[in-house]
Amino acid sequence: MEIHLALCVGMLYGAGLYLMLRRSLVKLLLGLALLGHGGNLLILTMGRVSRGRAPIISPGQTLLLEPYADPVPQALILTAIVIGFGVIAFALVLVRRVHEAMQTR
Repeated sequence: MEIHLALCVGMLYGAGLYLMLRRSLVKLLLGLALLGHGGNLLILTMGRVSRGRAPIISPGQTLLLEPYADPVPQALILTAIVIGFGVIAFALVLVRRVHEAMQTR
């Protein structure tokens, strides 16, 4: 499963970089979004995709028993999604203002 996710991350990074090298602002924004999605998927892949129980320690135990899902990558991805949404929204407003200021079609 991890090899498929790694290939998907590579394709997202490649497509994102390709779009960012084009001379269109819209393609630049799409490339930026693809890079963000690739980064989120990379964080998820590095956290090892595994199915398990919730990471809650029962009363009377001192250690977590295997298998359990690691919540840190999920929290990082949630934060990255919110930040990525803000960056894309700001970039869209910036592109609109440039379009109005330059009066281009």
